[in-house]
Amino acid sequence: MVCIVCGNTQTAGIASWHATCPACHYESAALSVAINKQTEVEINEAEREAALKALRLENFRAIVQYARRHAPPGARSLLDVGSAHGWFLETAREDFAVLGIEPDAVVGSRAASRGLPVRAGFFPDVLQDDERFDVIVFNDVIEHIPDIRSALGACRQHLEQDGILILNLPSSRGFFYRFSKCMARLGWRMPFERLWQKDMPSLHVHYFSPANLATLVAGQGFELVDCAELPALRAKGLRERLSYAGKVSPLSLWLQYLAAMCAIPVLRIFPSDIIVCIFRKKTAG
Repeated sequence: MVCIVCGNTQTAGIASWHATCPACHYESAALSVAINKQTEVEINEAEREAALKALRLENFRAIVQYARRHAPPGARSLLDVGSAHGWFLETAREDFAVLGIEPDAVVGSRAASRGLPVRAGFFPDVLQDDERFDVIVFNDVIEHIPDIRSALGACRQHLEQDGILILNLPSSRGFFYRFSKCMARLGWRMPFERLWQKDMPSLHVHYFSPANLATLVAGQGFELVDCAELPALRAKGLRERLSYAGKVSPLSLWLQYLAAMCAIPVLRIFPSDIIVCIFRKKTAG
């Protein structure tokens, strides 16, 4: 398999479906996305919301600040691709005129029922050819899209001149991801498979580092203007997130919670598992 970033041949990875590029360290998965289809793992959306909302809202507030800082003067329109429960739309609409696109019919309809502007379907199919935005955001979405080059090309088409593209995604340099790879090599593959979201409806097909992501996106007509890390663990909502990660006894849950709370300050010295990169559309010619 050819690396989508640098064109070198990828080599076999940790699992039969996993591959990595020895040159730029991009990682891929030969897994099939199954949005709106039945999968081996049933997702309880109420539990998922309780597990993720606190962390994501805090990170979304930071991303809106990046959007305000780097968007062109007078920027108003913002497109949230994969808007899910609509949390980012709610966070950003005080500063921008927002629109969301959500392929998951159930999740998207729930957000729309709260009065949020969400179109059901896939990006860019549900957009008109002449629709343009000052800001396009992918929050934990771009790593799920198999044909990522086409998605980036569509972003360039639908961005205004000097518009910005914000990608918020997992990092292959992150502490937890690298730890899961070490455990997988020793025979315990569950954490590694969990981070790839294997057997879930919207699994990961890419894992990037800041460097190889910047190389890929630059090749599609963008320039990197900022890149930062966001916390992968926050104290608020941590217990609910641990509960969602698996069925465990109350004692085990509280032990994990206490261990994670103690680990949060220590984790700051390691690379985070979440990165946010901001790119500007290059001027034609």
